[in-house]
Amino acid sequence: MTAHVIRVITDGDLTDCFAVRREVFVGEQRIPEAEEMDAYDAAAVHLLATGAAGRPVGTVRFLHGAAADKKYGRAGVEGATTAALGRLAVTAAARGTGLGAALVRAVEAEALRRGLTAVYLEAQTHALGFYERLGYTASGPEFDEGSGIPHRAMRRAL
Repeated sequence: MTAHVIRVITDGDLTDCFAVRREVFVGEQRIPEAEEMDAYDAAAVHLLATGAAGRPVGTVRFLHGAAADKKYGRAGVEGATTAALGRLAVTAAARGTGLGAALVRAVEAEALRRGLTAVYLEAQTHALGFYERLGYTASGPEFDEGSGIPHRAMRRAL
């Protein structure tokens, strides 16, 4: 699958990001929408992947600065230097195509462009191998971030 990844600028693109997240997190993983869509969306940098005919097939967001400090400061994230990646979602039809890795690399590129030096994330434990193949290292114990799905903290220097 050939996908095009963009940094979200328009409200329409942001709506497409939310549609992918609803499909994956709310529909498939049964995370309540009130937990999935949060106040941090307004401060986040969102990326959108589109496939054939411009159909949205993937998304990811990252926080930095004060928003990252507020949400992830307990984990030692320093938002002035670290991008906090989250809400990576790829539709079922686009999985296994390399799109997830392309979205992570796009976050890294945008973080570097902004002068950030690391990426932090909280991975669902079933996805640890995916992130490890991209150079991320897990740390700390497994935890539940409130969704009932086990997670681990991960980091990669840029």
